[in-house]
Amino acid sequence: MNGHCCESMARQMAWHCDDHEDAFDCPDALVSFNARSQEYGLIVHDGGTSVIVIDFCPWCGSRLSVSQRGRR
Repeated sequence: MNGHCCESMARQMAWHCDDHEDAFDCPDALVSFNARSQEYGLIVHDGGTSVIVIDFCPWCGSRLSVSQRGRR
């Protein structure tokens, strides 16, 4: 599962669109992962790069990684 909590999350993280190079431009991309902050987020498709940070997997309910934002 490539380090993700379940197959559904792994599929989302491996998402590739032939029409959109950037997941934020693709209406079918649902979740992003920021490796630096260790945060998963639901993509807000408003033309920018906004996400709603999530703490639990929407598919299996597992607790996701603890955010490292602001830690050094």
